Amino acid sequence: MERNSQINILEAQIRECFGRVVWTHKTQERCSDILNKRNNIIKMSQIILSALTTTGILITIFGNNKIIGIISALLSAALLGLNLYIRDYDLGGVAQKHADCASHLWNVREKYFSLLTDIKSSLISEKEIIKQRDRLQEELFNIYEGSPRSISKAYDQASKALKISEELTFRDEEIDAFLPEELKKNK
Repeated sequence: MERNSQINILEAQIRECFGRVVWTHKTQERCSDILNKRNNIIKMSQIILSALTTTGILITIFGNNKIIGIISALLSAALLGLNLYIRDYDLGGVAQKHADCASHLWNVREKYFSLLTDIKSSLISEKEIIKQRDRLQEELFNIYEGSPRSISKAYDQASKALKISEELTFRDEEIDAFLPEELKKNK
């Protein structure tokens, strides 16, 4: 097989891996955001239910109001139910694990991007391409092994972010806005 053809095959595989890492990175970010939002809603609900329950109990004690006492008991039961529901599930901790995974995946994504750049620039040998590909595969395995499972809502949001909002896509004009005059493509 011709050398150029072998490099093209390797490049195609690495492009596929790069695409998967881009999707997984965005999904992990979204998963972290979703779980943090849920955690904040639950924590705020606990505070509100506690405040309402305490207020109701004080009104019942000092005001002798049976209806408020019943409402307070129901609110207290709702708070107990919420506390029991989340007692074994640390949403904040899981969200942080997703954020950590996304951070590690960002680094791997950038390494794949650099590897593709080196391949296109013919700056790297076939042997070095294989070596770097295998190293990246091992790094990905270690990241995935320690990461929590994503939720389907995160996949949906990642899909929208990447396909519709084009979050990782830049036009030359957008990139030029960040660069000094000497480095701009469209002067």
